[in-house]
Amino acid sequence: MNLQRPNSNDATKTANRSRSVVPMSGLCTRCIDGCTGNCEVFKATFRGRELIYPGPFGDVTAGGDKDYPVDYSHLNIQGYALGAEGMPAGVVGDPDTATFPSVSTETEYGWDIKVKMKVPIFTGALGSTEIARKNWEHFAIGAAISGVTLVCGENVCGIDPELEINGNGKVALSPDMDRRIEVYRRYHDGYGEILVQMNVEDTRLGVAEYVRKKHGLETIELKWGQGAKCIGGEIKVNSLERALELQKRGYVVTPDPSNPVYQAAFKDGAVKEFERHSRLGFIDEEGFYAEVKRLRDLGFKRITLKTGAYGLRELAMAIKWGSKAKIDLLTIDGAPGGTGMSPWRMMEEWGMPSLYLHAAAYEFCQKLADRGQRVPDIAFAGGYSSEDGVFKALALGAPFCRAVCMGRALMIPGMVGKNIGNWLKEGKLPNTVSQFGSTVEEIFINYEDVKNKVGADEIKNIPLGAIGIYSYSEKIKVGLQQLMAGARCFSVPAITRHELMSLTEECAKVTGIPYLMDAYREEAMQILNS
Repeated sequence: MNLQRPNSNDATKTANRSRSVVPMSGLCTRCIDGCTGNCEVFKATFRGRELIYPGPFGDVTAGGDKDYPVDYSHLNIQGYALGAEGMPAGVVGDPDTATFPSVSTETEYGWDIKVKMKVPIFTGALGSTEIARKNWEHFAIGAAISGVTLVCGENVCGIDPELEINGNGKVALSPDMDRRIEVYRRYHDGYGEILVQMNVEDTRLGVAEYVRKKHGLETIELKWGQGAKCIGGEIKVNSLERALELQKRGYVVTPDPSNPVYQAAFKDGAVKEFERHSRLGFIDEEGFYAEVKRLRDLGFKRITLKTGAYGLRELAMAIKWGSKAKIDLLTIDGAPGGTGMSPWRMMEEWGMPSLYLHAAAYEFCQKLADRGQRVPDIAFAGGYSSEDGVFKALALGAPFCRAVCMGRALMIPGMVGKNIGNWLKEGKLPNTVSQFGSTVEEIFINYEDVKNKVGADEIKNIPLGAIGIYSYSEKIKVGLQQLMAGARCFSVPAITRHELMSLTEECAKVTGIPYLMDAYREEAMQILNS
């Protein structure tokens, strides 16, 4: 394992002066009176609670970088020279039919009424963060034209500056929520869907009722936390008036903007931002079933659940209760998580790491299945960014895992594409981009694909961040086709746990995936002894 340095990280814009660092504390081994910094203790001396969060807010995404004893890199993918599983009905696999471009990466989820996706990936919760708000057109259109599901996260209505609340304290109008749904739907072509998450405040505000009645949304998602934290969503605001407004709407805002001390500190310039926090959710079994029924009674065809990197008890609750409630998708998010607005140390040190949690999820799902109980479709989340990670997740969780939820990895192409557009306008293309050309047609390898998809007239309305996400999704698709073909799995349902091997005995113990020197050994011996 790499040494952890909890006293400095680029996420908090801190660094140790000394080359020698105490592994446990992250403090320099030799701390000098008179040092000008810039370790975390040094910076927190005068900026205090600001050091809890990555920054600057609204301009960065940040993910935990703790190096765990076992992770997905400890699994490798098997390759075969025999057979072809998952071929279309009536098609016999041979060198002419079983080619990697013929691999189907389509997947679907849902208890009864299915949602199909062209690639087995979908976005993490893009909610009330500034990153999500200001890049929404890029993210939403990119997901829509890629044929994957878009998750609109928590608190979108609650922080809408133009929110109108009726006399019952419920949402009467939320232009930002309206925008988010309408942008995705404008380019939706039957694959994927947009779903909205709900937390405590969203439930109190009647967000489910609003999106169902006004937009006819068919899916709603309940949320029990995420891979980065379990204390509810949060954002920062840099206006005292805005902080007071959000406090009036029922949010927890810290430091208290109504306190004259902090009002004075804000006026002085010492306090530059306020944090808006959601409340902790409190769940119980009967309450969960009642809420699922309430949402179905509102007309939602699908109910999904997103849970965070909790321990085995909460994992069992999510799987068992989800099975009994017949929810349509359970997304299990492992540590380390983060898209930019979670407490940094919580991102680093809280929760069960993805591989451990997902291995347990398979075990628990299989236990129910062995008893004849159907489990919800599963999605894994928690640090994926490439096709090999997608394949490993689908295989580790087979046959229950249907897709992978991606946070930062599906946001970055949207921001890069957007910035390429800005650099083109300014004539400041960096060499990393300009080496491929000086026009959008030359730079974006999938530009003509998107143009063919939306039409020559409509392409001018497609933001470049959306084309970036389409290009990234296409890379995942083609890379996944290659890995699947090598494992002789020509459709997603054909992927099994047998397609994986553990590189270490510790990984084998955690996952139940055989150590590579044991995998297929029995079959090998049969061949040698025949």
